[in-house]
Amino acid sequence: MSEPTPPVRQAAGARGAQADAARTNLLSGLRGVGELRHLGLFVALALLVAVGLVTRPDAFATASNLVSVLSLAATIGVITVGATFVIIGGGIDLSVGAVMALASVWATTLATQSYGPVVMAVCAVLVGTGAGLVNGLLIAYGRLVPFIATLAMLVAARGLAQRMSDRKTQLVQQPDNGAIVSLSTTRVLGIPLLVYVFALVVVLGWVVLNRTTFGRRTYAVGGNPEAARLAGIDVRRHTMLLYALSGLCCGIAAILIMARTTTGSSTHGDLYELDAIAAVIIGGTLLTGGRGTIMGSILGLLIFTLITNLFILNGLNTSDQLIAKGLIIVVAVLLQRRNLKERAP
Repeated sequence: MSEPTPPVRQAAGARGAQADAARTNLLSGLRGVGELRHLGLFVALALLVAVGLVTRPDAFATASNLVSVLSLAATIGVITVGATFVIIGGGIDLSVGAVMALASVWATTLATQSYGPVVMAVCAVLVGTGAGLVNGLLIAYGRLVPFIATLAMLVAARGLAQRMSDRKTQLVQQPDNGAIVSLSTTRVLGIPLLVYVFALVVVLGWVVLNRTTFGRRTYAVGGNPEAARLAGIDVRRHTMLLYALSGLCCGIAAILIMARTTTGSSTHGDLYELDAIAAVIIGGTLLTGGRGTIMGSILGLLIFTLITNLFILNGLNTSDQLIAKGLIIVVAVLLQRRNLKERAP
């Protein structure tokens, strides 16, 4: 059989190149909608569920345990939504746990509680938003590094919470403020109201990030601040608003933790900042900013929550749980770096 002529070989090569380009475009499109990006997270969740079913089928596969997992995820999850915006925008917020504690203490002071649950809720939201706004002002206009500014807020907010409460746990007074507690005790379809609040925050966060100008600007600022500035975006103002949004989520989380524990305490939210940031990183959001999704962050949060739940059900040491979480964070960051190198031209 004679060899193909050069024009025939060139045509075959062109068709092969077109096929390769089509496959590349298809994969790029799938990555764009997050299908491939989130597939690994769904697999990890499925593996954790399988571990739970094998090790403790009597305790894991129960309605009460499911409600427990969702309730635990709700408080940190609201904070995670705010952290996702901040990290996509190129920042970091280490103060979220302490700000939530401060908001819970402020809202449970007797002077605030005497005005009823609505004032308590508004107080928590205002305190959280105010602390976030201070972070934003220091970072955007004071030119402080986000790590330093939010670390200072972490220390200051925790100290102020201790000062206000005199290091004592403050109880939510009932029945006058039973509406706050009802978020945890009242159930719809067997699920506490606070889980629905969490779901609402997630939906709103997704809409803002994916369907509004604010969300598009967040990606632009995190991806390339200078290019965003040249495109007409007020980068400093937007950065300030991102931290205010994070503080708002902390205020909402304070309401949820008051509902769950019926208390306000300076010890609330200990290490929540690490759990929230870790969930965002595991969910695929770049620490350098410019890329990430709300869905990925929530899947990362559920992975961490299930790990905690499995350790508790199997009576494993808390120290081992922290070690496991640390290893997961390291692996997630290494995978991010590998993917970035593969995509680099």
